[in-house]
Amino acid sequence: MKIVTVIGARPQFIKAAVVSRAISKLNIERKKENLKLLDEVIVHTGQHYDKNMSDIFFTEMKIPKPTYNLGVNNLSHGAMTGQMLEKIELVLIEQKPDLMLVYGDTDSTLAGALAAVKLNIPIAHVEAGLRSYNMFMPEEVNRILTDRIATLLFCPTEQAVKNLMNEDLTKYVLNCGDVMQDAAIFYANRATPPPGCFDIGLFTLCTIHRAENTDNPERISGIFRALEEIALERQIVLPLHPRTLSKLINMDYDIDNSKIHIIKPVGYLEMQWLLLNCNLVMTDSGGVQKEAYFSKKPCLTLRNETEWTELVEQGYNKLVGFVTNDIMEGYRAITKNNPKFDKKLYGSGNAGNLIAKTIVKYLENAKNKLFNNNSTTQQS
Repeated sequence: MKIVTVIGARPQFIKAAVVSRAISKLNIERKKENLKLLDEVIVHTGQHYDKNMSDIFFTEMKIPKPTYNLGVNNLSHGAMTGQMLEKIELVLIEQKPDLMLVYGDTDSTLAGALAAVKLNIPIAHVEAGLRSYNMFMPEEVNRILTDRIATLLFCPTEQAVKNLMNEDLTKYVLNCGDVMQDAAIFYANRATPPPGCFDIGLFTLCTIHRAENTDNPERISGIFRALEEIALERQIVLPLHPRTLSKLINMDYDIDNSKIHIIKPVGYLEMQWLLLNCNLVMTDSGGVQKEAYFSKKPCLTLRNETEWTELVEQGYNKLVGFVTNDIMEGYRAITKNNPKFDKKLYGSGNAGNLIAKTIVKYLENAKNKLFNNNSTTQQS
């Protein structure tokens, strides 16, 4: 049994580390029973190619080295997706896998899914069912299209399952919990501080990378005005994404004299240390919103919507957008009212194992009784 896994961006490396480790564990068990093993071929599209955004994750998270690195990056969405699609198709023709495994909502996700469906290869989508309902976000388009053509839909939350049901996607749906929680649990004791001096337990961790913010001068200016104001009261640590850096340079932002503590992009283990030792998170990332929750830290999301609606509903996250005054209002409110992290929203930390076992069962028998063509299967 062979699967091809397509990854290309930082969050996907983290998710793939969880599932690849679960596959290895499952193979050990199956080998003892003289059962057929699951062969995983990893394809790195190259979407994140910077050493601090890519290579370090494979090293520190012990992700199996990619068999293919396609080197597609730094292009428009259409050009990048098109080149990825062409190159992934060649890989699939060569490897002849039984299933394609994709993660999340990037251009790499959609390209992998499209290449597979054109060759009649079943697709498994990890993190299926998420919706922001903002069709101006490339990620929203990617996740909707991928869900529509996927065979196995692995959902991280009950809300994601409901979203798919509302779109009449009920076949082969599994609420397995969130693989990011698996990672947070597994790597918590391996967290490593990045270089620099930090006000432990007092600083705010900030990340900004979404194109909807970085490509809009009004938005990025509004966000950084708020950050500069907050930085007068507390240390703000900002690992700077390469795209955000280039936009700041273009707008003549004085990085060297900024009140914000700007550092280079960090690896996963350093990011975990920052999350565990800050007392507030500000981000426009979907993944970091959850990582804040896993680390029991309140979060301000620098967007007007989120895929992780349960975090907002439970008071762990507050949407503040990009307008300076709105951000400051949200900052004042959340620092006065720290939420209690007493809810269990993302499963039990066993998502990777459920995904690996489900894929094997599907490949052994596509009509396995695990799946009911007329209903949704849920496990957590």
